[in-house]
Parts: sequence; C-alpha cells; structure tokens
Amino acid sequence: MNKIYLGDCLDVLRNELEFKPESVDLIYIDPPFNSKRNYNVFFDDKEIQTQRMAFEDTWSLHTVADSLLELDNIHHDKLLNLLNAYRDIAPQVFPYLVMMTLRIIELHKVLKPTGSFYLHCDSTASHYLKTICDAVFGAKNCQNEIIWQRTSSHNDSRRWGSVHDTLLFYTKGEKFTWNMVFTEHSAKYVSDFYRYEDKYGKYRLDHIIRSKSMGERPNLVYEYKGYKPEWGWRMIREKLEAIDKEGRLTWSKTGRPYLKRYLENHEGNPIKSVIVDISPLSAQSTERLGYPTQKPKAILERIIRASSNEGDIVLDAFCGCGTSIDTAEGLNRQWIGIDIAPFAVSLIKRRLKDTYGKDLSKFEVRGTPTDEASAIKLWEQNPFAFEDWWLTELEVFATTYGKKGADKGIDGVGVYVIPKSKKTIKVGFQVKGGKVQSKDIDALFGAITKHGYDMGVLLTRNKPTKPMLTSAMQLGNFEADYGYKYPKLQIMTLEEFFNGKQLNLPKNNITFKSATTVGKGGSQNDLF
Repeated sequence: MNKIYLGDCLDVLRNELEFKPESVDLIYIDPPFNSKRNYNVFFDDKEIQTQRMAFEDTWSLHTVADSLLELDNIHHDKLLNLLNAYRDIAPQVFPYLVMMTLRIIELHKVLKPTGSFYLHCDSTASHYLKTICDAVFGAKNCQNEIIWQRTSSHNDSRRWGSVHDTLLFYTKGEKFTWNMVFTEHSAKYVSDFYRYEDKYGKYRLDHIIRSKSMGERPNLVYEYKGYKPEWGWRMIREKLEAIDKEGRLTWSKTGRPYLKRYLENHEGNPIKSVIVDISPLSAQSTERLGYPTQKPKAILERIIRASSNEGDIVLDAFCGCGTSIDTAEGLNRQWIGIDIAPFAVSLIKRRLKDTYGKDLSKFEVRGTPTDEASAIKLWEQNPFAFEDWWLTELEVFATTYGKKGADKGIDGVGVYVIPKSKKTIKVGFQVKGGKVQSKDIDALFGAITKHGYDMGVLLTRNKPTKPMLTSAMQLGNFEADYGYKYPKLQIMTLEEFFNGKQLNLPKNNITFKSATTVGKGGSQNDLF
C-alpha cells in the first residue's frame, strides 16, 4: 500500500485507481498557504543562497471559470454560492480557495465514513477554509479548531504578534476513530501537586470520604478502623480494605483518611485544542531537513495516534518533505504521499531510508520516469520538470541562475564529503535535453569556475560528440585530500543513467541533510 506519487494531487486523486471511494482512514494536509506566487524551496546553504521554483501555483492550471464549471458539474451549489461571494469580498484569496476546494472535495470522497481530516493552515486563510470545509464535510462534523503556538515571540508592527498556526479537524460522520492521547505533566505541576513520596514513588492525597454536597449513601456509611464519616465513604468496605492492604490508604495528623494517588498510575494530560508544548524546528534540530515549511514530528504523532490505528491508511496530499509519511511509517500505519515537486519526492525517499534503514517497509514511487522513453516523454511535455526530476534522482539540488528558459549555465548543485576528511566539495550540474556540442563543455566549465565550484557534470539526453569527450578529458582532475582524484568535468547520458552508470564522485552526498536515525517505533523526545 505504501506509495509516493509525483503530481498534482487533484489529478492523482481523480485518475489513479488506487483511490477508491471511502478507502482512506486519516487525511492530513499542510498545503501551501495563500501566496498567489510561485512556491520556493530554499537550499539550506548560506554560501550558495540559491532557490528553485519547486512548482507553480496549481490554480494557474485552470482558469477560474473552468474551475467553477467543474464544481457546477458535480452539483455543489453551496460551494458555488460561497466561492462566488468570496470572489466579490476577498478577490485576493479567491483563486487559492478555488484550488483548495477542488482538492478538498476529492479528499472527502476517498475518506472512510469513520475517517478524520486535518487541514493545517495559517491566519491568512484559515477562516475562509473553515467555511469551505463546513460546506464539504458539514458544519456538525467540525470537531475542533486546534491552535499550535509555533513560536513564543514575533514582532509585528502595530498589531498583536502572530505566533500560531491553525489545524482544522473534521470527520466524515458522527462515528469516527478516536484514541485518547496523553502528554506528560509539567515539572511545575508535579512539584506542586505530587509533594509526597514513598518507596512506590511520588503521590498526592485524594479524598476518600464523601462530602455533604454529594449527599448521604446509607450503604457507604460504615466504621473502618475507628473512623465513621458522616456522609460515608466513596467506596464499599471490600474495596476500601483492598486499598488499605495495598498501602494506598493514609491518615493525616488530624485522623482524616486520604487515598494515595501515585504519579506513575496517572496517564497524564489529555491532548488539548491549544498546543503550547511543541516548539518549531530550530536551525540546530537534528530533525531539520532544510525544508522551509517542515513541521515537527511531534504534531503528526499526536494526530496519527489519536485518529488512526495500526495498519490504517494515512494520506497526505501535499506531503512536502514527508513528515507525515515518516511518522506514519514509525507508528506502523500504511501511508500514501502526493507532492507536485520532484525535489520533495527525492527528499522523502532519502529521509525514509536514512531513518528506518533495513526496517523500512516496501514502498512504490509513481509518476516519475522509469525508463529512457518515459523520461524523454517528460522532457517533451515539460523540460523544466524533466530537469528537476533528473537532478533530484541524483540527490542534487536544483537551482536557478539567469532567467527561466534561458541557458542558465548551472542547473543544480551537489555537496559531497571527501573520504577520510571532513572537507566538502561542491559540484555544478547542467541538464541538456536538446542537441549538445563542444561549446557546451566550455560554457559549463566557465560557469563552475565563475561560481567557485570544484567540478562539473553535464547530464544530456543525447550522446556527446567525440570532441566533447576530448574537451572534458583535457580538463584533467580535481585533486582532493588523501590522494583522491575526480574528473573536473563528467558527462552522463540519459541512456547511461538508466543503465546504472555511477558518476565518479565521493559517495557521501550531503546535499539533502539526512534525517535523524531513530528506527521503527522511534518517537520524538518530550512527546509522551
């Protein structure tokens, strides 16, 4: 079942046979917030300071009129009226809402009757999206609006500091999967309330006799060890005797009896709709992958534990760097991830392998080229998607120099660690889908020299000419520490790539920062 799809989730949900109606147990999505611009994925390297357009706004694939026609065809009159109202009162967010509405409808279709849906958003769109979800799921099925305090301080000029994200929690129906999840007590709570300790651990005193407000229960009014409370005990004599025998009954100096409540027997605090105990990922966090919108695993652990069981299917239709996928794998759920960016798919594959190693469940990747013919077809349809796909397959970060559509000189950057050394080298990559000739070698070498890279790689759909191979060979080798040598410029064809050719580069590729290895069943610290 475990799968990663490359593509627009709208197309994948509609066209892939995998997505049968009412087949998914839990859906979590963290879609791009309303930006009305291209979404960027930043390379986590201050020296390079580059960025790559991961994908264009998905609503640019449809005109607003076409999108509304799609809604009309499936008879969502309420949604049509709602969206038309937003077109007038909030035109700046209207295209985004159309884009999200189409996808929420499809997600609702694949959710089981007992399933749950979580939508992670921010204050720019949460109030609009809630009305969309009310129309699709039904307002009565809105279970919670969850607030995550993602930072403790934020300086906003002339307004209250914006420090939170919003998660909208909906269910398909009245009966849905729910498992109570508990968080640990704070240190202050433990010190304030669990002030006593014996050989069995910390405990607090709890009432064991009835109060006047509880009224009299004749069958509970009895004498025990010389004490007979006016309004009775809170349990029958047999249970009281058993508690006393276990050493859980204690008497104060005034002679009043109390029940010992041990901390280790208390499950903790049930999760609340305001989350203040999970911090955002810091720059130093071992969990951090350099993905700009990455969320802590602790949030996903709470959601997946609460709203699914082992073996259930978890779907993330905007899976990004794969935090939900990673968490679902660790909690023994089946999972499906969808993302439109080749970069994201490559990052998730690396993250899962780094985190789980030999314990990783089998999974498939769909939507990416699997042979030379399908790769050429991708190039013919979208050269930029072809470029991103090939670079990310080699775990190289796609970058932009110059204008999109022009010969950028450098299309990607890879960072590698020299064996036996802590030093790194940087390699500039260029992708060519059309004809190639000798001048391309000179241009690439000039570009890597200009940007201070150590070596260059030309990825070409077509076979290089003999003069090209000669020119590349004449550039010689880059000599690294400990006697390691690598060609200053290498050439790989699409045919060679699918035949398994390996570039002559250091094996330790650190372009995408590795995920922390916690193994199957691992969990984040300070969660439970």
